[in-house]
Amino acid sequence: MHIRGDHAELVVGGRLDVRSAADARTVLHSALDAGRGDLVLDLTELDSWDATGLGVIMGAHRRAGRTGRRLVLRGVPDRMQRLLVATRLHRILAIEGGIEAESLPRV
Repeated sequence: MHIRGDHAELVVGGRLDVRSAADARTVLHSALDAGRGDLVLDLTELDSWDATGLGVIMGAHRRAGRTGRRLVLRGVPDRMQRLLVATRLHRILAIEGGIEAESLPRV
């Protein structure tokens, strides 16, 4: 997993899973604590995430709210969009462009 960016926008790539969760959490929390306004999390380079990785995203979402910020997901890959819809998290998370459950391809 790799994360690059600053306190306004981060690009996450590779795998966000149990092995990378602690590092990702540290970077996300630091970015949230250091900035103002929306923190955009660009997921276009993300290959996969597991339940732990999704938990990191949700934790960052909660921390953003506590710091008066908003976590915004950008470029969520289709397969990950399906997971957000299945768990109904697409209703809670701010997703650039939104996710329409009916428009997602079925697998």
